[in-house]
Amino acid sequence: MRFEQLVETSRRVSNTRKRLEKIAVVAALLKQLRGEEIEIAAAYLSGRARQGKIGVGYGVLHDADTEPAERPELEISDVDRALARISEVQGAGSERRRVDLLRELFARCTAPEQEFLRGFLVGELRQGALAGIMLEAVAKASGVPLARARQAAMAAGEVTAIARSLLEKGGAGLADYEIRLFHPVQPMLAQTADEVAEALDDLGEAALEFKLDGARVQAHKSGGDVAIFSRALNDVTAAAPEIAEAVRALPVKDLILDGEAISLKPDGRPQPFQVTARRFNRKIDVEKMRAELPLSPFWFDLLYADGGNLLYESQARRFSELARIVPEAALIPHTRTSEASAGHEFLQAALEGGHEGIMAKSLSSEYAAGARGRTWLKVKHVRTLDLVILAAEWGSGRRRGWLSNLHLGARDVEKGGFAMLGKTFKGLTDEMLAWQTAELKKIAIARDARTVYVEPKLVAEIAFNDVQASPRYASGLALRFARVKRYRPDKTAAEADTLQTVKKLFAV
Repeated sequence: MRFEQLVETSRRVSNTRKRLEKIAVVAALLKQLRGEEIEIAAAYLSGRARQGKIGVGYGVLHDADTEPAERPELEISDVDRALARISEVQGAGSERRRVDLLRELFARCTAPEQEFLRGFLVGELRQGALAGIMLEAVAKASGVPLARARQAAMAAGEVTAIARSLLEKGGAGLADYEIRLFHPVQPMLAQTADEVAEALDDLGEAALEFKLDGARVQAHKSGGDVAIFSRALNDVTAAAPEIAEAVRALPVKDLILDGEAISLKPDGRPQPFQVTARRFNRKIDVEKMRAELPLSPFWFDLLYADGGNLLYESQARRFSELARIVPEAALIPHTRTSEASAGHEFLQAALEGGHEGIMAKSLSSEYAAGARGRTWLKVKHVRTLDLVILAAEWGSGRRRGWLSNLHLGARDVEKGGFAMLGKTFKGLTDEMLAWQTAELKKIAIARDARTVYVEPKLVAEIAFNDVQASPRYASGLALRFARVKRYRPDKTAAEADTLQTVKKLFAV
């Protein structure tokens, strides 16, 4: 199939807000596909490449910019092979090679195809055909009941993994997908609530749990055999031997657990996420790191136990069974309430313990693998800083022509000037993009092909989740999950937050 047909499908999906229309449009495309094309299209319209992260960011996109082709010529498989080649590039000169390969691909793309790929490669594909829509489209196109397709997706780990089988085999393809030990299940995800009261208004009486900022892990056990899988479903057993040992000691022959692995400080408070993440670096000396940064598992869900599939049982029953199996010290801190005041106290306890917030879960919720529904809600303490814009990078795709990726700086009262704390393009509406482009051009002091450097005058309120160490910036620090909340024209750069304030946050 021509790539232009997939791009046109994406455009049609993005131009309607009606869920049933989105499903029908995607299903119509899927019915026309054969073989590997099904897998490619299901992945692309779900917003991800089959190869995973392929090392293409804004800089590579900018440098690969080229005139579009006049007529469409690419097949879907041509694009996938090109992205596979880019993903395989490693070593010295890799970025230059990625630019060259991407420019070759872009030269064969029409303007709409280029625009699709730009958004797709940096995660800004605003089409709404994500996992939930794709699952219903696969069910519709294959004639398989949605409930059965959802069960298959849970067992397979993701909807794109089942698309080809169901479309080629129909209902007979369901036999390929049952929950199985040592076949990781895509983790259930949560949406966000701004306040505890909002979450409880949605859910009624709910299970509340500490939200740990660790590494999501899924443990599979059968007798003495144990495997630990990451959020991305990679086998990380070798990197976390103490977790495997703890799971092996549990008094159940067969099980699948969902939880977080986290490294704790001597006082029991959590290490920053990036410290825990060091334990999963492929190049580490595991025994040395185990001694320096031991991991502790905290389990919050039980998906399978001694032959019993618990995915479709209620959260209340799954947690009750989990508490029967797992030692209390390895169980996520947990309570049940419908009262906002009790929920606020629980949230405060989580924050005082150094955690990032709490989860609120419907007591009746099934485990919807891979889905991000409102039966699980996360309530986090969002921090903000008023920071100065030091520069901005030109956007690509739908942001082409606008200054988008912002360089963020804090006042350094000891050395003078401003210390960079990272970049962000998150949180910007079209109106904000237009406004900041006009304003930043007025105070530009230098330019290169990618970036406009500006006088440090504009102040923005930046929300973020945490502060982490970063060798990339002279400040030694960077904000984690930074996004623009609003501009602060009422503040001058002299009133912006300081690097010293940020250092205190990092030390907490």
